[in-house]
Amino acid sequence: MSGSPPVVIWEHEVERLLQYRELIPRLEEALGKFSKRDSAEVIQPVRSTVPLQKHDGFLGLMPTYMENDGVLSTKLVCFYNREAGSSLPGVQATVVLLDPEYGNVKAVIDGEVITAMRTAAVSAISAKLLMHPEAEVLAILGTGKQALSHYNVFTEIFPFKEVRVWGRTREGAERFVRSVGGAARACGSAEEAVRGADVIVTVTGSTKPVLFGQWVKPGAHVAAVGACRPDWREMDDVLMKEAVVYADSREGAIAESGDVVLSGAEVFAELGDVINGTKPALREKTTVFKSLGMGVEDAVSAKLVFDQWKATARQHYKHSGQ
Repeated sequence: MSGSPPVVIWEHEVERLLQYRELIPRLEEALGKFSKRDSAEVIQPVRSTVPLQKHDGFLGLMPTYMENDGVLSTKLVCFYNREAGSSLPGVQATVVLLDPEYGNVKAVIDGEVITAMRTAAVSAISAKLLMHPEAEVLAILGTGKQALSHYNVFTEIFPFKEVRVWGRTREGAERFVRSVGGAARACGSAEEAVRGADVIVTVTGSTKPVLFGQWVKPGAHVAAVGACRPDWREMDDVLMKEAVVYADSREGAIAESGDVVLSGAEVFAELGDVINGTKPALREKTTVFKSLGMGVEDAVSAKLVFDQWKATARQHYKHSGQ
């Protein structure tokens, strides 16, 4: 209804309401719908960005309309190239859910948890589709929020025997290991973390390559999450040209991924193409999934949060007799 004030759902509530076991199947379905390019399923333009030059950052706008599902949303995300050791956040996000018929805002949802969890869940979907089925060693390059969300989902759904972590500082890597109860090993270099790993996750704020093809085991799967600007890199040309490259959005990768743009690598397929069965999952090859993040991922995540919030509110009123 257009007269209802919007619901505000804060970070701690999103953490309580969003679970990977419910989120992953919805994201798989959304990725498949996106790759069909059916405007009744998903309309999602490439993210538009406004440079925040004074602060070395960008504001990104990520609108999505899912007509058949009745979902209209946009994410507003600010992301920055911070100095090492900066206390300022690298990413801040908010998701707005609207009523497509009335045009009013239904909910304003903190985007931090949604961004971290949907990104990690899509990386996990890429691994489910593309990694070697007997993968044992996971390497994570990065120690921030995205590193933690990736650690959480990858260890929840895959039986890795070893998890290695590398960060720009040894202290950061050791702090990360403590935060996960010591169930990972801090490495002194990115090379040490990566050599022999079956799955490699890059979740850094780097603008220059931190992962080099000569370190990567043949047949390994890389989920590359950082470097979301056309002049930023996480991977070198050797890796980009040797690997079979998959993306969430072909248009997004060609427009926004420095790893794709500057290496001249070809995007072989979208994850949705593999989910739809129109392109193969080449598990025996070295594969790179280049994640840019998409509005449709935020849309289905926000809808799930809002639906769970409504169900919880109904239960509360029922029990309180109101």
